[in-house]
Amino acid sequence: MFGLDLNMLAFIGLAAVSAGLILYAILYTSIERDKKTSQRMKSLQADPKDKVAKQARQVDEKTRRKMREDALKTVDSQREAGKAATNPPLSMRITQAGLTITTKQFYAMSVALGVVVFVAAFLFVTPNIFIAIGAGFAAAVGVPLWVLNYIRSKRFRKFILAFPNAVDVIVRGVRSGLPLNDCLRIIANDSEEPVRGEFRKVIEATQVGINTPEAVGRLYDSIPTSETNFFAIVIAIQSQAGGNLSEALSNLSRVLRERRKMADKIQAVSSEAKWSAIIIGSLPFVVAGLVSVTTPGYMDTLFETSAGNKVLFFCGLSMAGGIFIMKKMINFKF
Repeated sequence: MFGLDLNMLAFIGLAAVSAGLILYAILYTSIERDKKTSQRMKSLQADPKDKVAKQARQVDEKTRRKMREDALKTVDSQREAGKAATNPPLSMRITQAGLTITTKQFYAMSVALGVVVFVAAFLFVTPNIFIAIGAGFAAAVGVPLWVLNYIRSKRFRKFILAFPNAVDVIVRGVRSGLPLNDCLRIIANDSEEPVRGEFRKVIEATQVGINTPEAVGRLYDSIPTSETNFFAIVIAIQSQAGGNLSEALSNLSRVLRERRKMADKIQAVSSEAKWSAIIIGSLPFVVAGLVSVTTPGYMDTLFETSAGNKVLFFCGLSMAGGIFIMKKMINFKF
């Protein structure tokens, strides 16, 4: 009985060992694959090249973060420049209007105009010297600045109308493989004024060593509009953070054209209010002129007596206030 038990135990042990060997043989490939995978992972974790690649990714992430921060600083600087450009000095206004006169020449012409208006008012309108002095002062201070601002605004409008076409030239040039500076040079040579002159200034700035984003940023100093501000921001961000310049400028061109359409629509809608304001503002002067022609001397009391002068003063003051309020009501900015 004892021998039989030993034989049975030996048989069971051999059967278990045989089954384990057979099972190991079947699972050998999977076990070896898992073993090699584990060894490979350990080797990769200990591989110095992987550490270098990880460090490189960290450095690259820091670089991208720094570029994004610089881009945001550029946007902030452009915003501050926009605030400063809302009220530029007289010399900058003359430059923005495209005039070649100096500040001294502008002041000299203003004084000359004031003297002419003073003499004409004193000799042909009223013998009251104070009224003549007021008319001369108003002409010397108000008329030249009004003319300068009118020329400046007209030049801005002309630039804005032609600017989207210039942006499209850059988009097509970049897509065809031309560098940005070559595209700017094409605009400086072939576009119409004032776009051609302003981009020529950009090219001249790059030729003396100024980088392209800074040179384009100076475009906003000459033409302080939202369109040039957008353009300068796009160029600055692309130069620092990279990206598809042609796609960004294509989107900018579409936005500029949509803004132009909106401005034209606003102009059409507000034209009735503008003409109403013009008619109401000019009506007192037209009536006064007709009365002076049909009934000479009827209005002499207003110019020759102190009470009449006071009436004229308060009438002019109220007219100026009314015109200012109407202008603010119909002057849409976006």
